[in-house]
This record gives sequence, structure tokens and C-alpha cells, in this order.
Amino acid sequence: MTVFEARIEITHRPGILDPQGANVERALPALGYHNVRAVRVGKSIRLLVDAPDEIAAGSQVDEMCRRLLSNPVIEDYAVELAVVEPAEATSR
Repeated sequence: MTVFEARIEITHRPGILDPQGANVERALPALGYHNVRAVRVGKSIRLLVDAPDEIAAGSQVDEMCRRLLSNPVIEDYAVELAVVEPAEATSR
């Protein structure tokens, strides 16, 4: 088995209200950042998965996202996979 690190970015779908993003966008000018717009807030999840290959790891992570990690009605997600070297996997 190979150890893969999955980096998952979950964001609101286009057209879905993002109250957290709106609050951040309204607060930034008070800190002097007047040139910022279209702020979107999402979630970032990282996990390690043991799988025989990248296709199997990606399939498993995709299923996790669809079933638990994201709300497919209002959120999109993107997954990046990277092989973790054996020494790195034991130190995490």
C-alpha cells in the first residue's frame, strides 16, 4: 500500500450566499484593505489514506467528499493527491 495525502478544498457553489465571506469582505476596509472584493470562505481538509494506487485513493476521497465532507447541494470540492514518503507518513 502507498500512503497518499489528500488536500481537499471545499467552497460554496457559485450563486450560493456566503455569509462568512461577506462578513470578511465588509471588515477588511476597516483594516485598510479597500481593494479587496469577491471574498469567499471555505474549508480545507487534509488527510492521509492508504491505497494501492492514486486512482483508488482518489476514488475513496471523492466518495468521502460526496458522503460526508461536503454538502453537494451547496458546495463544490477539489482534491489534490500526493504520495507521502514513508518517513513523512510516520511523523504525522
